[in-house]
Amino acid sequence: MMKPVYKPEMRIILNRFITDYFSTSGAEGVIIGLSGGLDSTVILKICVDSLGAEKVKGLLLPESSTPSENMSQIERYANELGVETETIDISNIVNELADTHPQKTQMSLANLKSRARMVILFHHAGIEKRLVMGTSNKSELLTGYYTKYGDGASDISPIADLYKTQVRELAREIGVPVHFIDKTPSGDLWGGQSDEDELGITYDVLDCILLGIEMGLGDDDIIRRTEKTAEQVSHVRGLVKRSIHKRRLGLIPKIGLRTVGLDWREA
Repeated sequence: MMKPVYKPEMRIILNRFITDYFSTSGAEGVIIGLSGGLDSTVILKICVDSLGAEKVKGLLLPESSTPSENMSQIERYANELGVETETIDISNIVNELADTHPQKTQMSLANLKSRARMVILFHHAGIEKRLVMGTSNKSELLTGYYTKYGDGASDISPIADLYKTQVRELAREIGVPVHFIDKTPSGDLWGGQSDEDELGITYDVLDCILLGIEMGLGDDDIIRRTEKTAEQVSHVRGLVKRSIHKRRLGLIPKIGLRTVGLDWREA
């Protein structure tokens, strides 16, 4: 069955990309928004491996719906790696922003949280001469599963050409603790929220279909080679089509066949 495959050389590409870009940027360090999820944890570990812990800073930006366990787990892991962390509760900031309009929805508040975090990250990065490290993966970028000008904003996006299932394999190779790998993917933007519920499909199925689209295959070929249903393929194509407007990103290392922002062509 056709599916994305993680290859060990991908880790080498990421390490070189981070070190080369950092050395020419004039920055004095990097900064990462740490959520306790897999993607930001992988970015944390690979930045430490590439640059050294002294060049890395983690910001923990919880609010009322953030599970305290997530914050304690990622803070403990960052400390184990020797990384400086700082915690800033953004609840008041989000509430102030939300109160500027009389109507609030669950999604509008979720986007406010994401954008508030990115404002703070770039604020700190500018003062401390750091690069903001993006934590989005290719599955999220191609389906639009991120906040425009929120978690989709960064200086560089090291794992943005790796599908979520490849990020999991990378995490195992670089020694990320298993509880981060096995955690249910969620942005924790409201209680009980999960990525796969919102996407309407699991990452294991999604990534196989996205790979078929990346390869330029027609629906029948994708169905045959991935062993997925016509409904699933149609659903994923719809996600990709509806999110075209979001894919205007920072520099991404070339890893896959077609890369968002480089040679992933769209009408």
